[in-house]
Amino acid sequence: MRLRTTRKSALLGASFLAAATFSGSLFAEELRLITWGGYAPDEVVAQFEKETGIDVKITLSNNEDMISKLRATGGAGFDLAQPSQDRIVGVQRQFNIYKPIDYSRINTDQLQSSMVKAAQGATKLGNDYYGVPSVWGTSGLIVHSSVADTVKDYTDLCDPSVAGDVSYRLKRPTLIGFAFAMGMDPFAAYNDRDQYQSIMNKVEDKLIDCKANVKTYWTGGDQLLALLRTGEVKAAMAWDAGGWKLNAENPDIRFVAPESGALGWIDTFAIPRRSENEEAAYKWINFVMQPEIAAKITNASGNFTASKGADEYVKSDLRDAYRASFTDQAINNIKWYPPVPPGLETMEGQVLDRVQAAN
Repeated sequence: MRLRTTRKSALLGASFLAAATFSGSLFAEELRLITWGGYAPDEVVAQFEKETGIDVKITLSNNEDMISKLRATGGAGFDLAQPSQDRIVGVQRQFNIYKPIDYSRINTDQLQSSMVKAAQGATKLGNDYYGVPSVWGTSGLIVHSSVADTVKDYTDLCDPSVAGDVSYRLKRPTLIGFAFAMGMDPFAAYNDRDQYQSIMNKVEDKLIDCKANVKTYWTGGDQLLALLRTGEVKAAMAWDAGGWKLNAENPDIRFVAPESGALGWIDTFAIPRRSENEEAAYKWINFVMQPEIAAKITNASGNFTASKGADEYVKSDLRDAYRASFTDQAINNIKWYPPVPPGLETMEGQVLDRVQAAN
């Protein structure tokens, strides 16, 4: 009788263990991350899963798609998102798809303080912050060494000595960059439409006067890189990552942070309002912002992160190009994009149309 009871207990125990194991495999802890390409490299995901036991499910996306998906579900379906810093406040005010960040759960000691300040400023709504800085990048100048002494700021692209050797896009970063180089602060005028229009009018006149210098208005990254590789263009307004890529091919070409300041964007970490694993979200943020881990993200994406000291671990050619472009002073001088008030992009579009049409 005791033997049969023991066997029965053993069988029950084995069955319970098998059921628990099966249940655990079905209901393992999971982090559902919606992010950009390159921001969650396979080796980083594998290391996080090994160290935490949390499975990571990745959905690649962009700003518009993130907003669409989270708006459709009222902030459900994902535990962590990575929208840009200027695409949070307006969306949150209108659709309520995120929850405030608890900064007491963020290891800010491993983050660059200027970027924390910028992200908090751009994502503050009421008394709450909705974003943590993650990956960042800038637009500035890509210059060949032959014109480096001339082209040090955006408006130097209009210098007669580089006529016909210049390219930039007819997009809003060009308007913003030229405004700063002309001694104005367009971001400070965001909430004063009349003042902003006055700034745009002055930039419009400058860009029309500068048309004779422009070889072509580039429209795609590959097109611009080809123009710079062949020497058809010697100076351009463009993104830092493109400049560093070219520098690896030709040391005479490099990305320069303009004297008036590079224009910066920050992709953040934001927690959807109906996240089902907030704890895992905070674990991921603190994990990937460790310098050694963040460097792997830079190596995969070509963009640097808010992690302090991560450049020490980045592959040498990219690290050296970055350091040549950005001193501490240049980083502190970056003009970070704030949220764009309604109506301003329409105003800017009209300016760009007039510049395009001018003879």
